[in-house]
Amino acid sequence: MIVVNSENIAAVPTQDEIVKSDPVTRKALIDAKDTGGYGILLVTFEPGAGLNFHTHTYEQILYVTEGKGIVATRQEERVVTPGTVIFIPPGEVHWHGATGDSSFSHIDIQKPGIQLAQ
Repeated sequence: MIVVNSENIAAVPTQDEIVKSDPVTRKALIDAKDTGGYGILLVTFEPGAGLNFHTHTYEQILYVTEGKGIVATRQEERVVTPGTVIFIPPGEVHWHGATGDSSFSHIDIQKPGIQLAQ
């Protein structure tokens, strides 16, 4: 069993090629190395911050915890709020981030494997 409290984990800046505009921070709640599969992150976007279009090798599940965000594919853009659950299938090109007027946080459940979209 792994038990963590997000209040006891330091937020670190996310500064890689996936970030389109920052600040975006994350708390690694559960590492995929410890589970042999899924990792769990708490990701927070400041107003207007977001990611570039990207894909995942495996499915990704997001659970919105705070604020107002955007989850988008090349064909569709949706505004999401606390309590919303998003399932992103493997290989689907997408991005997510905060709206211009609100910060945004979500729990991210995924196996390792992320790439910038072409």
